Amino acid sequence: MFEAYGDVVTAEEAADMLRIGMNRMYVLLKSGELKAYREGRVWRISRKAIEEYVTGQSRL
Repeated sequence: MFEAYGDVVTAEEAADMLRIGMNRMYVLLKSGELKAYREGRVWRISRKAIEEYVTGQSRL
C-alpha cells in the first residue's frame, strides 16, 4: 500500500501518506489514535502503524 515510503516515517511523510493536514496529524499522534514515538522533537511513525490505522478506519 505504501511501499514507496520507508519502514519508519516522519509526521510530515505520514500526513502525506494519509493525505491529511499537519494539524490533523498532530491530533492523531497526541491522542494515541496513531501509534508513534518521539525521538527528541521529531515524531516517528512505522509504516505498519499507518496501515493499521487505515484498516481500522475502514471498518467503522
